[in-house]
Amino acid sequence: MIEQTPIIVAQEVHKWYGKFHVIQGVSLTVNRGEVLVLMGPSGSGKSTFIRTFNALEAYQQGRIEIDGITLSHDLRNVEKIRREVGMVFQQFNLFPHLTVLQNITLAPIRVRRWSKVKAEELAMQLLDRVGILEQAQKYPEQLSGGQQQRVAIARALAMQPKIMLFDEPTSALDLEMVREVLDVMRNLARDGMTMVVVTHEVGFAREVADRVVLMDSGHLVESATPDNFFTNPQEERTRKFLSQIL
Repeated sequence: MIEQTPIIVAQEVHKWYGKFHVIQGVSLTVNRGEVLVLMGPSGSGKSTFIRTFNALEAYQQGRIEIDGITLSHDLRNVEKIRREVGMVFQQFNLFPHLTVLQNITLAPIRVRRWSKVKAEELAMQLLDRVGILEQAQKYPEQLSGGQQQRVAIARALAMQPKIMLFDEPTSALDLEMVREVLDVMRNLARDGMTMVVVTHEVGFAREVADRVVLMDSGHLVESATPDNFFTNPQEERTRKFLSQIL
């Protein structure tokens, strides 16, 4: 059940890389418990946009508020927000010299100051939740791509975030591994996690998203329910995009 309570509020956000205006006045609100899927062609600014939500990318104009905290240059605010926002990337970014268990417990021990026993207990619960409990003592190179991405999801969840951001989490995976990662994400959505997902997985968007948004050339083009987005798009740019991916 989605609460009509905003947890992410972006207002007129602009970002430049030098002279390149990558995000051009984008406004977006995500409610607590909502699953929002962000779609668009390569280079549309969608990945850059969600990376501003946890200050992995700085924005130059506008305002972003995460669960009531304004994202500014104040490092104390950045630290607070990063504690509440988990992120899963296209590349798994696991530490190769650490076991699966160590990868997951590292941040809770160092950042949240948890005991090793408490962190490991939660890590094992999360590994069970993502379906790879038996891989706890292995190293990343011993796992398939799908298993590594599920470890990355468990690692993000270990910080007990209020929001999960996914930046094309299946695009580096072989087709047979995509489903196992999407299944984990489906379960997170059913559990009520607030999620913003950059993806081209149409089936996932149709089934799981509460809302689908199209970005193009740094602009937010259209925002609609999955049914309306895929079957009755209002914007010509959306229709053109869908004709290329469906």
